Amino acid sequence: MANHFSALKRARQTERRTTRNRANASRLRTQLRELRETIEKGDKGAAQEAYRQTVSALDKAIQKGTLHENTASRYKSRLGVRVSAMK
Repeated sequence: MANHFSALKRARQTERRTTRNRANASRLRTQLRELRETIEKGDKGAAQEAYRQTVSALDKAIQKGTLHENTASRYKSRLGVRVSAMK
């Protein structure tokens, strides 16, 4: 456990940041899961709308530092291909 005032403050800050980061990551994973489930159902219109929302969530994750830009780009590309391939 931290003993100095500065170390105690850092511990509090880390706790707050961890909570925030966990919430951001969870929100992103939920959005990705919803898109994948929509693709599995086969409704192209709903999948396209879910894809737009997912791209927005990925961009927000980049801004917040949850995901690396290249990782998000890879997700967008692969998911976009799956949405485009729907009948």
